[in-house]
Amino acid sequence: MEILIENAISNSKSNPKLSQRQALLARRISTRHKIRMPYNLRIVFCKKCKSFIAPGLHSRIRVGRTSVKSIRISCNLCGHTYRKIISQ
Repeated sequence: MEILIENAISNSKSNPKLSQRQALLARRISTRHKIRMPYNLRIVFCKKCKSFIAPGLHSRIRVGRTSVKSIRISCNLCGHTYRKIISQ
């Protein structure tokens, strides 16, 4: 799974269809064999539309400026925004 996701991220600019396919295969492997994906691999999938979002290409990553420090990740495909709270 890790190899497929790494290849999908590296191929996302040059060949987007191949990168989508590689990410889909990694997701299928994890669901078929009931293996939980590590967080660093799960973060490249949108929580709403479940599609592969390459960091910087299909998503926007921002640091929140409130009293609670968080990272906001916005999917450019469906528009969903989700937050990851940073522990202090």
